[in-house]
Amino acid sequence: MRAVTGLALLALLAGCARAPAPQAGYRAAGTPIYSNAVFLPDRLAGRWMQVADFAPAGAGACAARGLTVTPGGAGQLTVEADLCLDGETRRFAGPAAVTGPGRIRLAAADPAGIGAEWWVLWVDADYRTLVVGTPSGSFGMILNRTRDLPPDRLAAAREVLAWNGYDLGRMRAVGPR
Repeated sequence: MRAVTGLALLALLAGCARAPAPQAGYRAAGTPIYSNAVFLPDRLAGRWMQVADFAPAGAGACAARGLTVTPGGAGQLTVEADLCLDGETRRFAGPAAVTGPGRIRLAAADPAGIGAEWWVLWVDADYRTLVVGTPSGSFGMILNRTRDLPPDRLAAAREVLAWNGYDLGRMRAVGPR
């Protein structure tokens, strides 16, 4: 009798186990994602080097020049981007708008690609390292003021991406162009 009760209990517990959430792009669907509410857009001003992106399995190497941001006042920015997103080179030059706390949208860019709303997931206190993602998980990236990203900030960036549901096994380094 005790063996039957134990088997029934195991069967009941197995029925309660949740299946892993499916992937949505490079992040687990249903995982909450948070943008940085204390992010200051004017502190983005200047040059950023892309040091990591997320790519599909088997994607070829991708090199990027990075991102240059010029503040324009009243929640407006000018962005020049040469980035690796979803394993491919994507370019953009033009205006962008701050659309919410820690959120940016590139004007007139493909909303299914580089024009998806960028969520600033984390930026270090001195604005040297920046982590950007999208709610859909269609892309994510790590940017740094220089090519050399110190191990402590890389570890912090990876933790933030994992916390927001990103599959770190799909992240890869991006080299300079």
